[in-house]
Amino acid sequence: MPGSGLWRTKSVERSIADTDEPDTKLRRNLSTWDLTVFGVAVVIGAGIFTLTARTAGDLAGPSVALAFVLAAVACGLAAMCYAEFASTVPVAGSAYTFSYATFGEFIAWIIGWDLVLELAVGAAAVSKGWSTYLNTVLAYLFGFDSSAQTVTRVEVFGVTADWGALLLVVVLAALLTLGTKLSSRVSMVITAIKVGIVLFVIVLGLFYVKAANYTPFIPPASAPTGDTGGGGVEQSLFSLIAGSEGSAFGAFGLLAGASLVFFAFIGFDIVATTAEETKNPQRSVPRGILGSLSIVTVLYVAVALVLVGMVSYTQLATGVKADGTEDTKTLATAFSLNGVDWAAQIISIGALAGLTTVVMVLMLGQTRVLFAMSRDGLLPRPLARSSSRGTPGRATLVVALLVGVAATFFDAGQLEEMVNVGTLFAFVLVSAGVIVLRRTRPDLPRAFRVPWVPVLPVLAIAACLWLMVNLTVLTWLRFLAWMALGVVVYFVYSRRNSVLGKERESVGVGEK
Repeated sequence: MPGSGLWRTKSVERSIADTDEPDTKLRRNLSTWDLTVFGVAVVIGAGIFTLTARTAGDLAGPSVALAFVLAAVACGLAAMCYAEFASTVPVAGSAYTFSYATFGEFIAWIIGWDLVLELAVGAAAVSKGWSTYLNTVLAYLFGFDSSAQTVTRVEVFGVTADWGALLLVVVLAALLTLGTKLSSRVSMVITAIKVGIVLFVIVLGLFYVKAANYTPFIPPASAPTGDTGGGGVEQSLFSLIAGSEGSAFGAFGLLAGASLVFFAFIGFDIVATTAEETKNPQRSVPRGILGSLSIVTVLYVAVALVLVGMVSYTQLATGVKADGTEDTKTLATAFSLNGVDWAAQIISIGALAGLTTVVMVLMLGQTRVLFAMSRDGLLPRPLARSSSRGTPGRATLVVALLVGVAATFFDAGQLEEMVNVGTLFAFVLVSAGVIVLRRTRPDLPRAFRVPWVPVLPVLAIAACLWLMVNLTVLTWLRFLAWMALGVVVYFVYSRRNSVLGKERESVGVGEK
């Protein structure tokens, strides 16, 4: 077994063999269609229903559609790398498992810790968006003004608590505990509803598009109109390095917008975390990843173009409500401003259903990563026990606790950027891992092969790094703090309890 200490690797054969352990065995019952549904279910959500309007109003203007294209290119390159890895190593854990087989235990731990940031915090961020739409729907039902009052948030001992987001997390945790196949069926029904809503938005919205709203397509750089894109630690790292005073609108705004709407594509990689529960992972996982990404890219660009054509981007800027809470604009806002309130109500109800599946699949992915890390001993082993239903019940409860706390007490905007930097970091390592595994294990069967290696993976790495430097300085500082905490946890607990490390000690393999 190659490597020792920090760089000991877990062979692909060993990872696959571990999937047959009776106490940690997951049920294989997912098909290509199930995976595609999961992918579309998690990706179509926050990006279309909440993030598009805010990015247009605060950062990019009409060029938000181009920002989606730039983000999609980076995702497409990384998606092919994920597809090759997932078809080669069909094991729960996604980028964590791939890194363990290529870079060694320490890097695997870092990426696993990073995935906690991506998936758990992502679920919390989308839960906040769900709660925003719940507030809108409740306003329709009970007749209060949602633009001036937020009933889904309450003050508890001086701290704002979002009970709407917490309610969603609790219900979905219970559903995930009951079974992955059941979760897939629920996702299928809700996904059909929200895709229908998206198509409804595109068709109806075209009747209200005004050509004048597309000018200027890339607004000149200016002071931010919302709470993002300002100077100092609130501006993008790239604009700070380049000497700009901020990253609101202009070229820097477009680039910062691309880095922010990247959040809308997060999810296709979660398909890889379900490989261990798929009937034919070598065929189904690549198809699920690439198929779902292709579908949502077309829908995202179409919706973005319709949205900024319906209203001026200046009307979509983030504001403050009369009760002091943040007034975040959504897709429904564009229809309300055009006097089509009935359509805004339909969109709000559809978004409420749509965001539900996003949170569910993000929590599913986080649970599988936690499950894989626990099975390897890097987190407490009891979390890797599967329930009588063939699901990681204990890990699901832990994830529900983490997501519930973050969704209840933290701001959505801060959560979204933290998710982006964590995801892009994971994409970089997976793309690099394809190059490494091609050289170290050329003998492995690969149902899907990335073309033009190493050129395409290098382009994926470059694209992801480019998006990373266009995130805010404050986001980078928080990310580095989170990674530093992860290093401490590894040396205090994970390295000592590693199953692979204990096995090598027992056979006399030393530690470096």
